[in-house]
Amino acid sequence: MGVDRDQEELEVEAEAAGAAEAAEEYDEEYDEEYDEPTESESPDSPGFLGRVRWTPLLLFQAAHAKQAIVTALAMGGVAVLAKRPAEEAGVVLLTVLVGQTILGWHNDIVDKARDEAHQTPRKPIADGRLDPGAAWYAIIVAALILVPLSITTGITAGAIYLVSVCVGMLGNVILRTGFFSWVTWAFSFGMLPAYLSYGGWGGQALGEPPETAITILAAMLGIGVHFMRAVWGLVADHEDGWTYLPLKLGLKIGATRLLALSTLYTVGIVVALGVVGYNVGLSQ
Repeated sequence: MGVDRDQEELEVEAEAAGAAEAAEEYDEEYDEEYDEPTESESPDSPGFLGRVRWTPLLLFQAAHAKQAIVTALAMGGVAVLAKRPAEEAGVVLLTVLVGQTILGWHNDIVDKARDEAHQTPRKPIADGRLDPGAAWYAIIVAALILVPLSITTGITAGAIYLVSVCVGMLGNVILRTGFFSWVTWAFSFGMLPAYLSYGGWGGQALGEPPETAITILAAMLGIGVHFMRAVWGLVADHEDGWTYLPLKLGLKIGATRLLALSTLYTVGIVVALGVVGYNVGLSQ
């Protein structure tokens, strides 16, 4: 009995030493202190959203709803500031909401294996509560809604927005792990001013090209959003061998500083967009 107890104590001490060593390695690599997960953060305590089994709510959870809603409201607001009629601004909002929802579902489908391996919380596709087939079906239905919805404000404008969504989906698959991960974000965001400026009402509507400065700033905004979103997955991405720019900077300056700088950068671009838009307008 005494030998068994001593052996158990040695095993406990070895585990504690291993955990301490891992924490020290984390501190050195990310330049910030490692926080031991609390009981409420344990994977064994998924919370209410982790126990949901209702498919509509699971689809909502997998849609990256916060980003979709914020982006849609922002685009609808820009349409209002550009003095577009209320019905056009409403269509813009709905179009962007559907497009962003598609991107969220597709991202979670692509990341299923990674999210499962890293036990990423609130990922119903990865944890098996939502069948990937159901998510693909939802994407197809949403795409059938998005096409006529997008061309309601003009075929040219609608085609531009559909291309931006396709670029976003492509970005979920390629370039995202390397240095040029920001390219698809810049390209898809940079097309949004053209979607607004060419828009009108009816399939034959044709507006004007967007201001070059607005397009450049929108692309820069996409890069900022990319950096802000990347911060939350730096540890998992590093473990998977990714080499994209946000991760390289995060390893140099720490995740907290990276989040602060990327947030400051993004806010600055938003302010610049407002100033340039007010002074020169959206369209040429």
